[in-house]
Amino acid sequence: MDKSMIGDLDNLPEADKQRMAAMIDQLQIRDSLRMYNSLVERCFSDCIDSFRRKTLDKQEETCVRRCAEKFLKHSMRVGLRFAELNQGQATSDD
Repeated sequence: MDKSMIGDLDNLPEADKQRMAAMIDQLQIRDSLRMYNSLVERCFSDCIDSFRRKTLDKQEETCVRRCAEKFLKHSMRVGLRFAELNQGQATSDD
């Protein structure tokens, strides 16, 4: 998004700013739920292979914990890299 579009948001009426903020909040919630669902689906598929009992056995629990940690670290790294790229693009636009 170029800076002229961002600057134009300041000129919007207050009601439109509130609608935009609500839309952004909804998009962030949707993206968070998608990430959570991806995490659950992936770790379940990778770590759970039978339904022997109600609780996870030690091996499954360890696998799920490692899977979740890797997924979250990867997501954080991608987010930081994306922020770096956006920062670099913003400074090159000046």
